[in-house]
Amino acid sequence: MDVLIHVFVGLHIVGIAALLGGFLAQLKPMRAGEGRMTQGMLHGALTMLVTGAALVGFNQADDNSVNNIKIGVKLALLIVVLGLVYVKRDEERVEAAALGAVGLLTTANIFIAVLWT
Repeated sequence: MDVLIHVFVGLHIVGIAALLGGFLAQLKPMRAGEGRMTQGMLHGALTMLVTGAALVGFNQADDNSVNNIKIGVKLALLIVVLGLVYVKRDEERVEAAALGAVGLLTTANIFIAVLWT
């Protein structure tokens, strides 16, 4: 079970990288008012959602303790990010505030995962 958990942690990190990398790639266009939500950002957020849910299930099945409040906060942030990316994915130009919110909430999600023990 440990190997499976580690594989899904790796996939979860790949999802984070796709989402945050997509945001960082849009910083320059965002300053010019031409930023957009990319398909990679959507796929990264979906990957995070699926692998995160699987990780919670795998850890509970393996009798590891899971901090449900932490998971709930991370899930709430991810749902907001996923909603923003999904709704704005087809627009040619996205407001800088929406892109900034995606970057900020994704970064907050990373710090919650690392620092909340």
